[in-house]
Amino acid sequence: MRFNPLASFAAGIFLAAAVCSAAYFSVKSEASKAPAKTTEKEIVTENEPSEAEMIAGLESSGYIVQTVEEYNKKMEEAKAEAADKEKAAEDKAEDKKVVYRVVINVTDGMTSIDVGKMLVKAKIVDDAFRFSKAVEKKKVENKLRPGSYEVESDMSQDEVIAAIFK
Repeated sequence: MRFNPLASFAAGIFLAAAVCSAAYFSVKSEASKAPAKTTEKEIVTENEPSEAEMIAGLESSGYIVQTVEEYNKKMEEAKAEAADKEKAAEDKAEDKKVVYRVVINVTDGMTSIDVGKMLVKAKIVDDAFRFSKAVEKKKVENKLRPGSYEVESDMSQDEVIAAIFK
């Protein structure tokens, strides 16, 4: 007769299940014999404090109590005040416009795109590619010569091109 490990394993599992089920159904636990106890809890309800008592309690604890209407009114006043301050700050900012003056050093081999990148870093122009396209549109890209050129941020793009591309 051949030894079959799978059949032996199945027989062992079957035997273990039979022993466990016999033990489970033969042993009666104490918990199943005990009668169920019911407990009654007395619910204590307290009277809720009135609105005036709650406000007084919060104010005594250091809180500020206000109605929704008062809150909305104060928020509108604060927003109006902030808008006035912002408008005043903008007026002051317009009065103090900063002019940047930069010396651009052009070396051999530089292109209009390189000059545009330097002007972007110096906050003279916004976009180096657009500056390069404007130079190409004026057809002066071949007139870029090595040297030092002074430009300011209040100059127009045409003035900057005229100052550098001679």
